[in-house]
Amino acid sequence: MSHLSNPIFHDETKARKWLEARIWANGRMCPHCGVVDDSTELKGKAHRPGVYQCNACRKQFTVTVGTLFERSKIPLDKWLMATYLLCASKKGMSTRQFSRMLNVSVKSTWFMMHRIREAMRDGDLAPFGQGGGMVEVDETFIGRKKGKEVRHGYEHKMKVLSLVDRETGKARSIVVNDLKTKTVAPIVRANIAREAKLMTDEARHYVKVGREYADHQVVRHNIGEYGRGEAHTNTIEGFFSIFKRGMKGVYQHCGEKHLHRYLAEFDFRYTERKISDFERASLALMGIQGRRLTYRRADAR
Repeated sequence: MSHLSNPIFHDETKARKWLEARIWANGRMCPHCGVVDDSTELKGKAHRPGVYQCNACRKQFTVTVGTLFERSKIPLDKWLMATYLLCASKKGMSTRQFSRMLNVSVKSTWFMMHRIREAMRDGDLAPFGQGGGMVEVDETFIGRKKGKEVRHGYEHKMKVLSLVDRETGKARSIVVNDLKTKTVAPIVRANIAREAKLMTDEARHYVKVGREYADHQVVRHNIGEYGRGEAHTNTIEGFFSIFKRGMKGVYQHCGEKHLHRYLAEFDFRYTERKISDFERASLALMGIQGRRLTYRRADAR
């Protein structure tokens, strides 16, 4: 049976109960005061299904209070369907395609997708390469900065610095203003353990910081070298390939103020690529807790 026929994607009550089982796996917690398993479900015509009242603080709440889905008028089953589709689409899915499939306005769909991307943002800042693992670091360029004239080179483009841990398969990407050593070096130091083996191309901004690591292997693309034993950046180039095809072929345009959320989407799907689409969506939905994203905030960095 296809996952798309799962009742939680077509029935709001079943979607709510499924989400409650996930969010409140350790007991129903009041988002206002934090008390666990001391609330009463409010029933009757005066209350919609899924409303509880905390016996400690006397405030009412639902499973979406204190999450990215709070105050949304879009049915919960559509939220779950949207999350599943975004997690299952390797290169993403356009807002208009989502709008047609979910029968939701384009404006609301755009906001939904940004909320889901916010849920995908990884709060784990543990350094890559712990225990002496190999970490590939590279940069890529995409789109055009607002107000910048198109010229030769990459000064007018948006710049992304990415890291891929070969051992864990995790990807982490950061939007950067430039590729100067003073910009790149602190990011590398903050995200990669000193015992790691650093794998980069011959770019000058990696030379000095590379000396701080257990090993620094350089692949010289300028002379046609793309691999030398374990020294290569082919893994991260594969990540960039998926990212570029998604951004150019599916999304087509992205403003710089939203780029960090698109990167979170591609980082998440790449990092969790070895699990099933449904498991990936379930994992993404755990990221809605303790976060809020209003429309005004979504339209600003």
